[in-house]
Amino acid sequence: MTETTAPPSMTPLARTVGMFVCLFTIVLAVLDLQIVSAATVPIVRDLDPAHGIDRFPWLVSAFALASAAMLPLYGKLCDTLGAKRVFLGAVTTFLVGSALCGLAQSMNELIAARAVQGLGGGGLMSVTMVVIAHLKDPDETGTGKGGGIGGIVAGGGMALGPWLGGVLTDHASWRWIFYVNLPLGLAVLVTGALVLKLPDRPVRRPLDWTGAALAAAFSTALLLATDWGGKEYAWSSPEIIGLLCAAALGLGLFVRRQATAAEPLLPLSLFRIPELRWGFAVQGITGAAMMCAIYYVLVYLQVARGLSSSDAGLYLLPMAVGMTASGLATGRTALSARTFTLSGTLTMTGVFVLLATTLTPDTSLWLIRAELLLAGVAFGQLIGQLVFLVQNAAPRPLLGVATTGIRFFQTLGNALGAAVFGTVLFRLLDTDVNAIPALHGAQHAAAVQDFVHATSTVFWCGAAVMLLAATLATRLPRRPERAAAPAQAQAPAPAALAPESTRATRIGTGH
Repeated sequence: MTETTAPPSMTPLARTVGMFVCLFTIVLAVLDLQIVSAATVPIVRDLDPAHGIDRFPWLVSAFALASAAMLPLYGKLCDTLGAKRVFLGAVTTFLVGSALCGLAQSMNELIAARAVQGLGGGGLMSVTMVVIAHLKDPDETGTGKGGGIGGIVAGGGMALGPWLGGVLTDHASWRWIFYVNLPLGLAVLVTGALVLKLPDRPVRRPLDWTGAALAAAFSTALLLATDWGGKEYAWSSPEIIGLLCAAALGLGLFVRRQATAAEPLLPLSLFRIPELRWGFAVQGITGAAMMCAIYYVLVYLQVARGLSSSDAGLYLLPMAVGMTASGLATGRTALSARTFTLSGTLTMTGVFVLLATTLTPDTSLWLIRAELLLAGVAFGQLIGQLVFLVQNAAPRPLLGVATTGIRFFQTLGNALGAAVFGTVLFRLLDTDVNAIPALHGAQHAAAVQDFVHATSTVFWCGAAVMLLAATLATRLPRRPERAAAPAQAQAPAPAALAPESTRATRIGTGH
């Protein structure tokens, strides 16, 4: 079990300042994921008016691919070099990438700079949670107040991101959506360097660079296949089949490497710990379900109700409120993390059933808002408590690996959820989704009805997936809660939200 006592050399005030540094870092990560969606038009107009709109999704994909590829390595780096060093390194890399994004003179340069930013961005969430684990007050038990504060930070950041991006774009320049990171990140960097004194006892061992390369190859191939499948290429195309085969080969080689390496990147022994084994599984399923709930509600609002992408994005505000309320509740109650995990999975199952049964071409928009509010309450419990469980159960020398591991499984769940649910939707449709808004009269009404029926089926699939997650959650052991990191701050949630919300105008062709 993990001992996460705070270092004696840090005063309570220093520990509090360190916690706010971490939460502010999470704000940076959340805002950066959300803020780019507000600047599509000015970026394309300035850098590549002719072809920029077709390449804009790569601004999201480059960040996501680089971030996912680095996640397994970040965990091992924390355990071998110390969380503080890796935290400061991730923030520095993120700031370098932000500066390069602001200076970009072409779409190619901007995409490359976003990849650099993603290399650091992957650590803003995952490594920050490791740091929070070390800052835990030794007298604090249960889920702690950190989860409540984290819920507010995550919910507020999710709501603030698109608005702030619009303000900066309209009144300054799109480049300021990247430049704004610099003073904020420098404040984090300086304060963190001066204040953080973590109880790290890193053991300098060789890093498994071969394992890191295989993990990066596997995750990159899988993310590209799920991002391009049914959009850029048909699922049966040689390109997608080749990517899926490469992902399967990469996974097989990675697992073999972890079983034989002297210092594995993700030790297979972690999966012998019930909290980690089932926690990783539930987190991956939750990531897939979040993709379903958010993305396909936004698509419904645009296709069936005629809302613009920006107006549809405002419907994430109730979900942000739900996450905030959930964070406050989990931080103030004495219920176990296992109880909250069960409650969250069952609540989200109910939300999917409500979406599936109430969705029509003229469903009340206030009902949609209420259902998203309830979804925020459910996801707010799930994301945080699973991190808490994993950190509490992980061996201390592997705290970093376990923490970034659960984030890695969420990222893979996001990708697989987008692919599986997208395939279900487009296989049920006779009309290209992108063509529906251009139809008129009876044709439009029939196409919308067909789309709504297919979307309801997707939400029934989401309910089944969350019911599976609830069943797996019952396998979590009933053990006394030990004082552990409040890193369950609901920060990972927006990371899952943002990439798909920025793609809401690019629904796909459903080949």
